[in-house]
Amino acid sequence: MRVHQAYRYALDPTPAQAAALFSHGGAARFAFNWALHQVKAALSQREAEKTYGVPAEMLTEVPWSLYALRKLWNAAKDGVAPWWAENSKEAYNSGLDGVARGLKNWAASRKGTRAGRKIGFPRFRSKHRTTSACRFTTGTLRVEADRRHVTLPRLGTIRTHESTRKLARHLERGTGRILSVTIRYEGGRWFVAFTCEIDRTQRTPSRPDAVVGVDLGVKHLAVLSTGRVVDNPEHHRGALRRLRRLNKQLARRSGPHTPDGGDRREPSRRWRRAKAALGKAHARVTGQRRDGLHRLTSKLAATYGTVVIENLNVSGMLANRHLARAVADVGMGEVRRLLTYKTGWSGGRLVVADRWYPSSKTCSGCGAVKAKLPLSERTYECDGCGLILDRDLNAARNLAALAADVAQSRGETLNARRGAVGPGTRAGHAPMKREPRQRGTPPRQRGGSLILTDKH
Repeated sequence: MRVHQAYRYALDPTPAQAAALFSHGGAARFAFNWALHQVKAALSQREAEKTYGVPAEMLTEVPWSLYALRKLWNAAKDGVAPWWAENSKEAYNSGLDGVARGLKNWAASRKGTRAGRKIGFPRFRSKHRTTSACRFTTGTLRVEADRRHVTLPRLGTIRTHESTRKLARHLERGTGRILSVTIRYEGGRWFVAFTCEIDRTQRTPSRPDAVVGVDLGVKHLAVLSTGRVVDNPEHHRGALRRLRRLNKQLARRSGPHTPDGGDRREPSRRWRRAKAALGKAHARVTGQRRDGLHRLTSKLAATYGTVVIENLNVSGMLANRHLARAVADVGMGEVRRLLTYKTGWSGGRLVVADRWYPSSKTCSGCGAVKAKLPLSERTYECDGCGLILDRDLNAARNLAALAADVAQSRGETLNARRGAVGPGTRAGHAPMKREPRQRGTPPRQRGGSLILTDKH
């Protein structure tokens, strides 16, 4: 099985190499801002020409694609950036490619051809707020034989903080091929990520016929339909005391902003040290969260043949100021992203329930659905069969039961009460007629349909 896989390593560059890395990151940011300015200027000129009645075929062309932006850059780089030869051409191409990708995603979001939340128009990048990054697709991209160094275009050979043996073995056997390399500055240090094409051995889960439902939450990171409860480590909450102290320390020092809100000034060295310490503290929390989610998702994908999760509205949850911090500390969206490709690598499948499926309100014993179930009620009590069960465990069991619906109805649309629209009703639950809709009822309160998507 051939897949695209990334290998990320921390770097230990010399002071001269660190300066070169920052120079390449700054070059990519400069090219991005220059290209975005050209696009905005062309759009403004085009709108002005429309007001004067200029025919459509004579309007100013907007440099929208990477090819058009690269052509403009090559013609103007000697004038706008006479120092361009100091860095690799891939640094500038990385910035131009960022603009082209942003415009493409924005256009697809407006047309409705891109799933997910709406994407805004690209914005200018600031060196004070944007992470330095650069992407290489051509040139010398090599992992050295000693497995402690990597070689990049114009940057030379840089020592890695850890061994690169996993990637080196694939390259030596011929089962891996480097497609691109990205360098990024995060948390006070540089990282290099190799995007490779890897030939992976087809695997099978240890329990290929087993189905597990995973209910994500804030109190517990995950509750499985098997009864296992994965506690929420709350990495960010545990680091809040240190983060608050570092934030206060940073606020007391002379930063780039003047007290009266005037022009920016050169920040002090003590402010830079405090800023770096704060960034390292946040990076540590991010690393701890990422490690925990990787361990959980890898275990699920390697054990169960079918994993069922919900399509949660994480962006909507983050809008709740009372839950935003706790929801962000869990990383619910990251769990789905990791399971999407890990289940495919392990030979399993991922079933994603519709966002409006009432997994918490539905009784896992008889299938009855409650009209309301406040978040304060942590125990589910069924009025029909008398089932008393933990709320999250009940939701996880309902999610696990959806795998049978997918297998029997072959992914057909089901209503909110699990009655199949087409043939293939789940055993033990006869098709139920949908209650008549009332006038003035919001769409979300109606018995909307449930669409199951099977991710391989």
